[in-house]
Amino acid sequence: MDHLREAGFTVDARNVVDLMSIKRDAGVSAAQASCHTALVDGYVVEGHVPADQIRRLLAERPQVAGLAVPGMPVGSPGMEGPGAEPYEVIAFDRQGGSTVYATVDPR
Repeated sequence: MDHLREAGFTVDARNVVDLMSIKRDAGVSAAQASCHTALVDGYVVEGHVPADQIRRLLAERPQVAGLAVPGMPVGSPGMEGPGAEPYEVIAFDRQGGSTVYATVDPR
């Protein structure tokens, strides 16, 4: 959340009891799931997606449900630390399809 705020996004953080139902309703599959789910201008942003990739999504407006960074890869926003490795940002649709939207190398 700090990463998004620092990038100029307004963040309305909410702790919810049943995050899995929100993920499911938003079209996030178990394979794409992470620790955070955000709704941004009609898209779902799942996990530690870099702010520049969210800006790209909002500028390009592709026909996808959203973006995900599955798991919590070291080096992703909020997960900085030694041992950072490249990771993928996945674009996904509500039918279960997905594709690599970006590869991020935080090193």
